[in-house]
Amino acid sequence: MDQLLSTKLYIPPLRSDLVSRPRLTEQLNEGSRRKLTLVSAPAGFGKSTLVRGWLSENDPKATWLSLDEGDNDPVRFWTYVIAAFQAINPELGTEARQIISSPQLRTTEPVAISLINDISQLTHNLILVLDDYHVIEAGQIHEGLSYLLDHQPTNLHIVLITRADPPLSLARL
Repeated sequence: MDQLLSTKLYIPPLRSDLVSRPRLTEQLNEGSRRKLTLVSAPAGFGKSTLVRGWLSENDPKATWLSLDEGDNDPVRFWTYVIAAFQAINPELGTEARQIISSPQLRTTEPVAISLINDISQLTHNLILVLDDYHVIEAGQIHEGLSYLLDHQPTNLHIVLITRADPPLSLARL
């Protein structure tokens, strides 16, 4: 994969007509103490706007990946995840990028392991937002994300924004 669409990595701009949602913001604050926050609702309910507003209130180190149907290819998905992390710190995911480029790659687990090791070395907390996760249908991607969640460093929090609950074991998270 040669070129990445940089706009998929942009944190959406904060809307000027943002409606304060203190109860939902408090739930996001509570959820940030866990491995994963799932924001699930039908289209048009303001999920992305809510998360964007929450990020601006808390000023964390955050990276954002807007997903689309083309991201169902595991190599493409993880390449974008690596690029999202590198948007915050260019040194993150250097080894993972080499692994994902390997023609011998059979599973994305080594990519996740490399990212986990890199992130665990950071001295600050980090949030990864995966927007429109409902478009992801590839089992190998769900398995890779489950692996990342199972072994997630304590300084990483993942936010999934979706229209439907993903096929992940959410109860244990």
